[in-house]
Formats: sequence, structure tokens, C-alpha cells
Amino acid sequence: MTNKLLDPVILKTDFPDLQLLASGKVRDVYQLDNERLLFVATDRISAFDYVLATGIPHKGRVLSQISLFWFDFLSDVVPNHVITADVDRYPEALQKYADQLRGRSMIVHRAEMFPVECVVRGYISGSAWKEYQATRKVCGIALPEGLRESEAFPEPIFTPSTKAVTGHDENISFARMCEILGAETSSTLRELTLRIYKKAAAYARQRGIIIADTKFEFGRTPKGITLADEVLTPDSSRFWPADKYSPGRGQESFDKQYVRDYLEEIRWNKQPPAPALPEEVARRTSEKYLEAYFQITGRRLDV
Repeated sequence: MTNKLLDPVILKTDFPDLQLLASGKVRDVYQLDNERLLFVATDRISAFDYVLATGIPHKGRVLSQISLFWFDFLSDVVPNHVITADVDRYPEALQKYADQLRGRSMIVHRAEMFPVECVVRGYISGSAWKEYQATRKVCGIALPEGLRESEAFPEPIFTPSTKAVTGHDENISFARMCEILGAETSSTLRELTLRIYKKAAAYARQRGIIIADTKFEFGRTPKGITLADEVLTPDSSRFWPADKYSPGRGQESFDKQYVRDYLEEIRWNKQPPAPALPEEVARRTSEKYLEAYFQITGRRLDV
């Protein structure tokens, strides 16, 4: 595995005869027709809201395969947007790109996405910890005195946010979410978010991972309210190794820890252009993503 971690990474997709609908920090989305989209996860990595000049080997495949695992695992709770991730079943027009698409893509139903991210927090960390220290609240939710950094909340809390095209998402209150989406839809999304999180977190804990927090995106399809985009990946979630968990401090994680640490170490001013990463940082980050995939699924990604 070590040698292959140096394989070329995919930073940009190039399918000239397909219609590129959107290009995000990680995913490129192509329109196949009015009902179907092609999602392709690249190996791009972002930190502090900027895409870095160096990609992470195998990252796009890890994100795709973890999402597919969770879509299947949660299918009895909520419909999802996946049609197929089997490249051999893709339309004939995509077959010439099969090698580039295999393992890092999926064809999905086009959804009318809700303009709110559904964030759930089971443990107090990151921006929530900073806010709690200052106000004893998180996103307007009053919390007990005496919580320690990384400690579990008495119950998971729902803290929605707006979706920012660039820059930071903005936390909003549930009342504000109701103004945007309506009370009934907001209540349904909150209930779904908490149910999904509790089921996934219980499973992950059995696999040695604590899901401290995560975010979900939902939309409407002919199936009704549908889980879409990515699900419970190291990019959208805070994963902690359960055997090293100790409240009262920051935790080790399965996400971009090495990348953030390096960028802080070199005192990057968090302004463009984003720097490149040393080979060792990219390698160690890739290994973390691969390990997260193994811990969750029990399978090794073929690299």
C-alpha cells in the first residue's frame, strides 16, 4: 500500500462532452439529463475554506465508498439519491471514462436541495466549544454548566446552518430555519437528522469510531425528502478514535488533522494562493482516510 500512496491524484475532472453543472471544493457534478446527475469525487482537499495545491491520494474514492456504505446502511430510515455507482451500468456515453470514474463516482437523482445544512453535534468541540466557553450556549441552545471540551452532550443537539457558496457557513437558530423552510419541513428534517445520527453513531462506536458531529444535506425527489450529497465522511464529520478518547482536551481525528497542523506550523495567513503540501503530510493524511474507511466498513480499499 505504501508505494501506491504516491499514485497520481485527480485534482480536476475533464469530460469535455459532458455538461459540468457545478465544481465544489471536492466534487464535480455533471448533468446527464433533467433527472440524473453524475457526481465525481476528486482528490482535492480544502482547509480553512481554500482548496490546497496538493491533492490527497485515494481521497475521492474513500469519500465515495464511505458515502455509499452509509446510504445503504441508512436506507431504512430515509431514501437517498443514489441510482447506481456501478460503472458497468453507466450509460454508454460514460464508458470511455470508466477508468477515471470507477470507485469515485455515482449517478444520482437530481434533487431540489434545501438551502440549509442539517448539523448535529453529539460532543462539544471546535466552534461549539468556543461558543460555549463564551456564552454557555451553542447556536442559541442553553447548555448545562461545567461541560468539558470534547465531552458528550446530554443529548445530541441540532444546529442548522446556511449553505455558503464560498467562505464559512453561518449557524442559524431553528426558528430561523423555520422561517426559511417552514415549520413542518424543518421539524421533519430535524427529526431525520437526529435519527440518522443516533443510528450511525451507535454503529460507528462499535467499530471504534466516535462521530462527534456531522452535517447532512437533504432535497426533494419523487421519493420525497431524500438524503443527498455525501454522508458521514471524514470531510463532513468529526471522527475520533474511540480508544484514544479522553474528554477535557482536543481529540485525535481521522480527518484533516495533519493538514491543518502543517498549515498552522508554517504560519500560512489563510489567504490565497493556498500552499502545496509536503509529500509526507499528504501521505499521512491519505493513510488516515484509508483507515477511517476500514474502521467503518471492515474492508480495505483496493489501492
